[in-house]
Amino acid sequence: MANPRKTSAARFAEYSALALLLPVSTFVGYAIGYYLDKAFGTSWLRILFLILGSVAGFVQLIRTIMRDSNEDDAG
Repeated sequence: MANPRKTSAARFAEYSALALLLPVSTFVGYAIGYYLDKAFGTSWLRILFLILGSVAGFVQLIRTIMRDSNEDDAG
């Protein structure tokens, strides 16, 4: 049985969450790196985790867009 099509309100809510996903994942990555830098006395982990957080946000954004485009093609 195929999934029913998403309502426009459901798509709006999903894309609103995506708008917050990228900055939040970047901030969380930076925060993790910051605290690890403090714990280990380094200065490069915050940059590494900032990049990892940004990449994680983009990956999730692309996954969601690809999933929605596949649902549109099937529907």
